[in-house]
Amino acid sequence: MLVWGSSYVAMKFALQAYHPLLVVFGRVAIATLIFLIFRKRLGGFPYQRGDWKYLGVMALCEPCLYFLFESYALTYTSASQAGIVAALLPVSVTLMAALFLNERTSLSAIAGFGMAVIGITIITLAGSATRNAPNPLLGNLLEVMAILCASVYTILARYLSRRYSPWCLTAIQMGSGALFFGPVLLLSSASLPTSWAAGPSLALVYLGGCVSVLAYGLHNYGLQHVSASRASAFVNLIPVFAVLLGWWFFDERLTWLQFGGMGLVLLGVWLSSMPGRVPEKATAAS
Repeated sequence: MLVWGSSYVAMKFALQAYHPLLVVFGRVAIATLIFLIFRKRLGGFPYQRGDWKYLGVMALCEPCLYFLFESYALTYTSASQAGIVAALLPVSVTLMAALFLNERTSLSAIAGFGMAVIGITIITLAGSATRNAPNPLLGNLLEVMAILCASVYTILARYLSRRYSPWCLTAIQMGSGALFFGPVLLLSSASLPTSWAAGPSLALVYLGGCVSVLAYGLHNYGLQHVSASRASAFVNLIPVFAVLLGWWFFDERLTWLQFGGMGLVLLGVWLSSMPGRVPEKATAAS
């Protein structure tokens, strides 16, 4: 989560010099190259019949749609606000896990979800246009779309982790992302850079080598050993890291009303992770 939290700042740096499509293609291409170099250490690919649809949707949701939504979100909103919106992921995953993985969802989790949504709404509506956040409303809405895609990915990765290694799943994700964004970049109106700025280029390498490989690999590894809802609870740390790093690198500030919204988000996430009474319908489904 520390590496993931830093990705919002790294993405902001990369977007200062490069088009969003170039940034997302660059990070998945770098990650794919790393996996190709170390392919012999990944082990085999024990494909099971019928898994193509789960693997395909997983890769489509993340990295393809997730990176697309997030990269454009960060052109409109700040790294700090995007990181706070990411706190919606645990409660979103908890509800999806209850629906699709039969994981129990307590009444406190449902209440926490509502509280987090209210907090994110406050953060979004209280945001004013700045140099780092020219259109926070649009940017935060795009980040919400990214989080919904990430939730679907988490559920499918948890399901597939019973049959595939975490590094194998990550390699599939990044390879699929490269195949997806390569043609999209070529067919788009995005202009290729004539020169490569040092800071944004290093941020791009960091996104591909550290975030796309290390963070995803470790997260997929964690999904092999704990439930999807419990693994996603660690996403609570992303807003803290994103806000601190956004302040450190970009001097990003939140208003007092936005701090109040952030408190509601974190309180809602904490409430959703507490043990509570499980509704009778969820108990019966289990």
